Amino acid sequence: MSERIYRDPVHNIIRLRTDTREGQLLVRLIDAPEFQRLRRIKQLGLALYTYQGAEHSRFAHSLGVLHLITRVLDRLGENHSIDEEDRAAARAAALLHDIGHGSFSHVMEHVLGFHHEEWTVRAVLSEETEINQVLRDFSPALPQRVADIIEGKFQPAFLGQLVSSQLDVDRMDYLLRDSLMTGAKYGIYDLEWIINALAVDVENDRIYVAARGLYAVEEYLQARYYMFRQVYFHRTLRSAEAVLRSVLRRALELVAAGEEVWCAPGTAFEKVLRRETLTLQDHLEMDDSDVLFHLKQWRRAKDTILHDLSHRFIGRRLFKAIDLDMPPGERAQFLNAARSCVARAGFEPRFYFIEDHAGDVPYYNYYTAEGAEPKARIYVEDGYARPSVREISEVSGAVRGLQRYQLDRVCFPPEVKKEIYALYHAASPAAPPRAAEAGD
Repeated sequence: MSERIYRDPVHNIIRLRTDTREGQLLVRLIDAPEFQRLRRIKQLGLALYTYQGAEHSRFAHSLGVLHLITRVLDRLGENHSIDEEDRAAARAAALLHDIGHGSFSHVMEHVLGFHHEEWTVRAVLSEETEINQVLRDFSPALPQRVADIIEGKFQPAFLGQLVSSQLDVDRMDYLLRDSLMTGAKYGIYDLEWIINALAVDVENDRIYVAARGLYAVEEYLQARYYMFRQVYFHRTLRSAEAVLRSVLRRALELVAAGEEVWCAPGTAFEKVLRRETLTLQDHLEMDDSDVLFHLKQWRRAKDTILHDLSHRFIGRRLFKAIDLDMPPGERAQFLNAARSCVARAGFEPRFYFIEDHAGDVPYYNYYTAEGAEPKARIYVEDGYARPSVREISEVSGAVRGLQRYQLDRVCFPPEVKKEIYALYHAASPAAPPRAAEAGD
């Protein structure tokens, strides 16, 4: 059998057959420049500032997602008829679901106000891209079918749920991959048993988990919950993101005011700084290296704020961060006093005093029935003698116990750490500040 093999730290060996039309489609998509770009975008953004092993890319993750959906489709195909073109569309969508990501994953989205999914759909549908050409070579209708899966519009809906839902192959891969590469063991769960227990509810056109898989899904959701709290919202990681956002916001502000900010002429990044509308090709031109290159140059900037923040980011001299474990009534007074303290020390609060409402970020949120659309909810089989399919929190006390919370922090320069701590103790003496140190 003709095949291509990828060695993977999570799944060991990922095999792609190259002697079938579907296999050739996937190989050509992987070789397309739009997909190869994902090698240059880190899966966890700035997590490597906290977990030095977190250097893995969106490319590796996307191959893992393809591998998992292939396994799931093979499993479901044992008891359910899946159309060949539907299968090809689902596998292609799983592979391509992240191609619209910007530099450092979600950081650039926050600064520039876009969503990577919109760029992904544009890349799939635009005849300017090689991936679109490859998809059309397989079937003229395939680009739209892939886009429909990514946008949650595809029928049958259960195939779309495998790519994007609360129990999808994207989350299944990134939990295991992020856990392995960060060294944090919170993301480990019984993948094999979940795949074994997946089934199709034909009448309601949705995925559900057989009764034997309930505890494996509970473990999966608890893994997400603890990865969310311990890794994705780690204080040092979020502090690094705060510094990077401040650098970029300062550069954008200076350019808007007509000040000189160095940038590589004629590049997509120059358009970003000038707030010009990006074409699809502009967006796909940029990756993590463009941002890092410019920040290295801005260490020579005449503007003291841009100069200082760039040095801090490149040299990993990050802000400190504390959680605001205090009653809301005390919080406003503390924030005003702390902001004034930062200003008195000579730092512009707009760039050096950052409020971080981490719970507002949806990308790595954990599961609650209230927070999930009906099509994205997790359904499980309840009981063996007279089984019925129900939403998992109706069946599982462990899932009901995963309470939603709001995480609020402030980030500030380490130069004012003592003063901020003193203000914190004065505002809420019973709540000692929990802070991220430089080596955390």
